[in-house]
Amino acid sequence: MISQETAPPASLDDVKGWFPKIDQLLFTWLLERQERLGERGDLVELGSYLGKSAILMGRHLREGETFTVCDLFDGDAPDDSNQAEMRGSYSTLTRRAFESNYRAFHDRLPEIVQGPTSLILDHVQPETCRFVHVDASHLYEHVKADIEAAHVMLPAGGLIVCDDYRSEHTPGVAAAVWRSVALDGLRPICVTTQKLYGTWGDADAVQDDLLEWLAGREDAWHEVQQVAGRRLVRVRGKGATRPRNEATRLKERLVEAERRLARSKAGLARAQKELADVRGSVSFKVGRAATALPRALRDARKA
Repeated sequence: MISQETAPPASLDDVKGWFPKIDQLLFTWLLERQERLGERGDLVELGSYLGKSAILMGRHLREGETFTVCDLFDGDAPDDSNQAEMRGSYSTLTRRAFESNYRAFHDRLPEIVQGPTSLILDHVQPETCRFVHVDASHLYEHVKADIEAAHVMLPAGGLIVCDDYRSEHTPGVAAAVWRSVALDGLRPICVTTQKLYGTWGDADAVQDDLLEWLAGREDAWHEVQQVAGRRLVRVRGKGATRPRNEATRLKERLVEAERRLARSKAGLARAQKELADVRGSVSFKVGRAATALPRALRDARKA
């Protein structure tokens, strides 16, 4: 078998990693919304594994913006707990594999900081970013520091996405994320099975646009809950497909409608033929004659 390092992926699905389709859709929609609104700023990812989410984020990098990823890759962790986590979960992670995957989709690599995420503020200036994805360590102290660093890098309206905010094997992430909501003013926008999306700015405006977008989608389910007096949108995929533009989506719906219509017409034609065959059969004619005979006798008696 050819290894991933020697066979560049042909599509995002070929890149190993945990990045559900519904989160791919939300990343794309949120980044495109920023672009529509003219919001500018750099992109940052803390923890990149083999590059699956980084590849998607890189598609939305505009001229004059910088994309920075920070990961240990195959380097040493800053403490024993983090080193044990690396050995247990990410033993196959290498910078070479990340770069190979990323170059399969982009001509230019992002700025790479190989080291603990505690270094990120040495490379990214305060309030210069519009989108930060936190997906590095699962240890409470590290995630807490990563979220605090994101708060520094993002202006009020910037977006943060926190991975593994609810998984049973990552309670440290949950504790750090909800601590920031309760004590540091982070306002959740929406949640999926795997990620929490939030901002330290106006969550209501993003939610209004998000709900309008979700109302027109057939591949996503959503509901609105109230958490501590604030609105929270819960989103799940219903066989969600990879992001595509609106024209393509409408064309696909038209093709499917035409297929359903063709199947209905074919079914109607079969039913009409079966009905004609029954009416033309001997048993049908005999049945009609048998029904007509008693009627003729009744008419004769009346006469």
